[in-house]
Amino acid sequence: MEFIKHAYCRVRDTRYVAKDHYQRWQCYLVPELKFRLLAALFVLMFSHAEAYDPLDPTGNITIKWDIMSWTADGYVATVTINNFQLYRGIASPGWILGWNWAKKEIIWSMVGAQATEQGDCSKFKGIVPHCCKRNPKISDFLPGVPYNQQFSNCCKGGVLASWGQDPTTSVSAFQVSVGLAGTSNKTVKLPKNFTLLGPGPGYTCGPAKKVPSTLFLTADRRRRTQALMTWNVTCTYSQFLAYKNPSCCVSFSSFYNNTITPCPSCACGCQNKKNCIMSDSKLLHQAGINTPKKDNTPLLQCTHHMCPIRVHWHVKLNYKDYWRVKISITNFNYRLNYTQWTLVAQHPNLNNVTQVFSFEYKPLLPYESINDTGMFYGMKFYNDLLMEAGPLGNVQSEVLLQKDKNTFTFKHGWAFPRKVYFNGDECMLPPPDSYPFLSNSAFANPIAISTVAASIFLLGLSLW
Repeated sequence: MEFIKHAYCRVRDTRYVAKDHYQRWQCYLVPELKFRLLAALFVLMFSHAEAYDPLDPTGNITIKWDIMSWTADGYVATVTINNFQLYRGIASPGWILGWNWAKKEIIWSMVGAQATEQGDCSKFKGIVPHCCKRNPKISDFLPGVPYNQQFSNCCKGGVLASWGQDPTTSVSAFQVSVGLAGTSNKTVKLPKNFTLLGPGPGYTCGPAKKVPSTLFLTADRRRRTQALMTWNVTCTYSQFLAYKNPSCCVSFSSFYNNTITPCPSCACGCQNKKNCIMSDSKLLHQAGINTPKKDNTPLLQCTHHMCPIRVHWHVKLNYKDYWRVKISITNFNYRLNYTQWTLVAQHPNLNNVTQVFSFEYKPLLPYESINDTGMFYGMKFYNDLLMEAGPLGNVQSEVLLQKDKNTFTFKHGWAFPRKVYFNGDECMLPPPDSYPFLSNSAFANPIAISTVAASIFLLGLSLW
C-alpha cells in the first residue's frame, strides 16, 4: 500500500508540474510569441509602406545602364539617372551613386562623372584604372569641367530638378568603361547592392533587373539603333529614413483674427539648440560663416521651432467671388541655400486657382478624380534660388482663388492647408485647435448695425 501511495503521489506531482508548465506557457510564452509575430508583421508592412508617397504614388528615381559596346575585357556603358518624382529633386551637393561589383570588375575610365575614391590599383602596371574598389561611389562633375570630360546631361554638381518642375533638368548621365567583366550578354554579371544619396540618406534601391534594350535614334532620325544590353535599378524615397524629425514647419495668420499661430515648439527637434546663432549676433559678420560643411551640418538661427525652413500661410483678403492668400518661405539655415526649390500644398480650393503672383504653379493630379494639390516653385532667374538665412533668405507670393459657394467658408480653419511639403518633405503643421478662428462678429454688416441704431434713436425721439 505504501508503494501504491508513493506512486500515486508521483503521478499527481507530475500532473501538477505539467499543469504548472502549461500555465506558464499560457501566461508568458504565448503573449511573447504573439508580440514577436505582430512586431515582425508590423516591420514587414512598414518596410513596404514607408517609401509610399500618397501625393506621388509612382514617383521614383530610375537608374538605367545601357551597354553600348564590348571591349577586350569588358564593356562601355551609359548610365542615366532619371528623377521621375513630381516635386522632389536632389539639391546641392548632389547625388552619390554606389554599388557592389558582382565579380572583380574595375573601372578603366569615366566621362561625365568620377569615382570618389580610386582604391588599391597597385597590381596594375602601365595603364592604371580609374577605380579599383569593389564598392565604388560615383559623383557628378561640377559645371565648367574640360570639354573632353563632359557627357550629355552631366556636370551639374549632382543637382536634379523634380520631374514636375523641369523634366529637361531632372536627368543626369555619365559613361563608364568596365574591365575584368563579361564580354557578352551571358557572361556579364549585374552589379548589386545599389545605394543612392540625394544628397543625404532616404533612398532605398532595389536590385538590378534586365529590361528590353533601349532604342536610340540617329541624328538624322532615319535610323534606329539599340543598346547591346540594358538593366534598370529603381530607388524610392522615405522621409522616415532621411530625417528623425521634420525639416520644415508651417505657421498661420488671417485678416479676420489678430492671432498668429506660430510653428510648434521644437517642431524640427531641438538637437541644434546649443549650436544655433542669434539673428543679431556679431558672429554673422565673420568670414566663412556661410560656407557649407562637408557633413552638411546646419547653422540655424535660434528660434523656438528650430526648423531650417518655415512656410507661412496668411489669409489676406476676402472678395465677393474670390479670396487671396499670401505664402512666404523663410530660410533659417546660414549655411545652405536652396536651388530649384518646390512647395506643395493640399487644399480643397486649389481646384480653382485664378492667378499666382511671383511663383510658378502646377496642379498635381495623383488621382484624376481629386484636384486639391498643387506645386509652387520659383520663376527661373528671378526667385528659383532661396538664399541662406538673412535679409535675402525668403521668397513670397500671393494666390488668388475663386470661391465655390457650396464649400467655401472661413470657419473651422477651412482656409488653411491640410498638408504642406517643402522640397518633397512634409512640414509640421500647428495643432488644429490653435488655428486662427473666425469670431461671430467678423463679418457683421456695419450698414445694418447703423440702420438699427438710427431706428432706435428715432423711435426714442418720437416717444420723448
